[in-house]
Amino acid sequence: MSFLTIGGAPGAPSTRRSFVVRSGALLSGAAVALLAGRDALAARAASPAEGDVRVLNAALAAEFEAVAAYGLGVASGLLQPPVRALAQTFQGHHREHADLLAKTVARLGGAPAAAKAEYAFPTESLATQADVLRFAAKLEQGAVSAYLGAVPLFADRDLAKAAASILGDEAMHWAVLRQALGEVPVPSAFVA
Repeated sequence: MSFLTIGGAPGAPSTRRSFVVRSGALLSGAAVALLAGRDALAARAASPAEGDVRVLNAALAAEFEAVAAYGLGVASGLLQPPVRALAQTFQGHHREHADLLAKTVARLGGAPAAAKAEYAFPTESLATQADVLRFAAKLEQGAVSAYLGAVPLFADRDLAKAAASILGDEAMHWAVLRQALGEVPVPSAFVA
């Protein structure tokens, strides 16, 4: 059993599985795959590098999804110029993450995941700028949770550090989007 400080008091016992169940409503399929657990990855991976490639590819798929989501928001015509510029900046960050992840997968001898031709976004519920910001904030919250779950899965500690760096960027995106919505940017001392 692992001890997570997420969603409860520090040291409160929690399993990765219960964390995935609590977080699942906010995460895409790729993000949930990041949280699948070390045992599941180890069972399928013949080597630590193969396990790392699987986690990296799940992260890469989630980054592609974020690039597409921000593209949808920018193209929606619902964002005011300063918010549109912010969305474009965040989309650029996700492109940089995807580029780094793809290069890392290739360097490790894996085949980088590809972006989907289209994503099933809730376009029918995006009618205002606030709707787009809430949608983006939920994706960023899911990304934070996914990277948080991925960091301990890496056999290569340098990859864990890189994932933690991306996690920090995703957390900043989430906080800025919450602020833009008029919400408390950092609502608690722990990522939930």
